[in-house]
Amino acid sequence: MELWNSTLGSGFILMGILKDSGSPELLCATVTALYIVALTSNGLLLLVITVDARLHVPMYLLLGQLSLMDLLFTTVVSPKALVDFLRQENTISFGGCALQMFLALTLGGAEDLLLAFMAYDRYVAICHPLNYMVLMRPRICWLMVATSWILASLSALVYTMYTMSYPFCKARTIRHLLCEIPPLLKLACVDTSKYELMVYVMGVTFLMPPLAAILASYSLILFTVLHMSSNEGRKKALLTCSSHLTVVGMFYGAATFMYILPSSFHNPKQDNIISVFYTIVTPALNPLIYSLRNKEVMGALRKVIGKYM
Repeated sequence: MELWNSTLGSGFILMGILKDSGSPELLCATVTALYIVALTSNGLLLLVITVDARLHVPMYLLLGQLSLMDLLFTTVVSPKALVDFLRQENTISFGGCALQMFLALTLGGAEDLLLAFMAYDRYVAICHPLNYMVLMRPRICWLMVATSWILASLSALVYTMYTMSYPFCKARTIRHLLCEIPPLLKLACVDTSKYELMVYVMGVTFLMPPLAAILASYSLILFTVLHMSSNEGRKKALLTCSSHLTVVGMFYGAATFMYILPSSFHNPKQDNIISVFYTIVTPALNPLIYSLRNKEVMGALRKVIGKYM
């Protein structure tokens, strides 16, 4: 197949999900509503955690970082998809595609690591409450946050540079919501099987250890909770942990499908649905899952709204 010039002046065509759907206008309205919900809910949660001194504790510091990641993640994808649909123009430059891939991989990888650190925070709080402020002192919390961002950005940089170094064929249509590794490799004019194997191995390496740490943490938490004498303490611990496990299930389910399942299990329609789920739906749901079931957050939110309204 004829090669095309993959330089900064070249571009791709992002087909996305809106044009291929049976009711594109309805889907566009749904995506717009979810994006507004994600911006509003994550923005409010960040505001509340920042201004309320009672929430200046490790658990909410990490939760604030999760909200920031979700807000940025959906912003990397949703506005571009909506503007393309409204303007009937689906092109994205080579540099824009590389930037979108880098940002999406960075934010997804950072959230992967952060969820593991949040599970460790809950483990220490419930299983070792007397040592909590020592084991989760501010310096350690910020080290966790920095580790999540730095490791994810370095990994994303390597993947982006390697993926975009391939020669791409003249058929430059990406049948996907955003520039990601699996759909982009389908446009390469050379054998990518070794690189796909590397992506699979690194996906397992990057996803499975944090997931194993999360499962181990919550197994120990469950064992501790079942032996609590206080019904109120048991209920509060289970409520907090169930919110976190819901978010973990949504994130790791989508990430496993996209980056660990072999390419034979993928098709453009399924991949688009999964990408919509973890780039648009999940960022809108995460703050609602955490805040609506958390009395401290809801109390702080009412206080902030009453102060500024």
